[in-house]
Amino acid sequence: MELITRTELPVGQCEIKHSDTLMLFGSCFTENIGKKLLESKFRCDINPFGVLYNPMSILEALNQIIKKKVYTSDDIMESRGLWFSLMHHSSFSSYSKNMCLDNINRRIEIASDFILKTDWLVLTFGTARVYKWNENGCIVGNCHKLNEKLFSRSITDVDEIVSSYTKAIRDIRFINPDIKFLFTVSPIRHAKDGMHGNQISKSVLLLAIDRICTLNDNCYYFPSYEIMMDELRDYRFYADDMLHLSDKAVDYIWEKFSETYFSGNTMDAIKACKEITRALAHKPFNPDSDAYRSFLSQILLKIETLKEKFTYLDVEKEIELCRTLLKK
Repeated sequence: MELITRTELPVGQCEIKHSDTLMLFGSCFTENIGKKLLESKFRCDINPFGVLYNPMSILEALNQIIKKKVYTSDDIMESRGLWFSLMHHSSFSSYSKNMCLDNINRRIEIASDFILKTDWLVLTFGTARVYKWNENGCIVGNCHKLNEKLFSRSITDVDEIVSSYTKAIRDIRFINPDIKFLFTVSPIRHAKDGMHGNQISKSVLLLAIDRICTLNDNCYYFPSYEIMMDELRDYRFYADDMLHLSDKAVDYIWEKFSETYFSGNTMDAIKACKEITRALAHKPFNPDSDAYRSFLSQILLKIETLKEKFTYLDVEKEIELCRTLLKK
């Protein structure tokens, strides 16, 4: 008996391989999926500006990366002794102006190089509502808990998102012609505007992405929002705030993501990586015993065999850890 409404997955539409590089931008859900990708040994650059929620802030971050923007003192501000950028997450903030600028500029430099060789740009839109800094009318990425009177809040128009991203896709493909785009809408609800307001916002995002994918080649949509709303329609799949996803929900959506984009060989590699990670996390009763050394040798052999089969897997840390433990 089928007890849930299944979401139709775009299986067979395209494939993501371990040999691909991925760049991810967006909301907290981006961090969730990005972590899963890293654990599965994919090569990723995740949120070079930190978490961003709306498509226009993500777009500005992409534009700055393409142009290799260098931040100066004029691009950051100070409040309560802390220096920060309105385009960046608080993780870039610092009580030192120079450290704040160094953190931002170093990250943009890394991302500017990475986007040139990126195979997949994965964009997760969380809300269509934006905040504009009243002083210059620019859309910000983070308000840093400043007085709300310093900002103006509005909802972005579908046509504006579509036209802006169609141009951005063209600009990005000028420097990286083979890049592919994967869009998704975050299943995390933005309750500040109420549930009806959240639905309106998500609807704008869904309409915009659908049109972007229709107008542009090699642009795809993954239904993470629909999976959460239809297949996981139960509060046991939410965190304590009843808005964010529980670990079980993230795991479930990751399984659907894997089913959609990974081949059998890729899934075999992911499974092998998980087994190795689990084995290396094992706490031995006697780390000096011959039995434990034999155990480590077997793990090292498995890693080297895996590396021979999947030459593009980055397992150097695991190899080094095994060798270090064997030398003790």
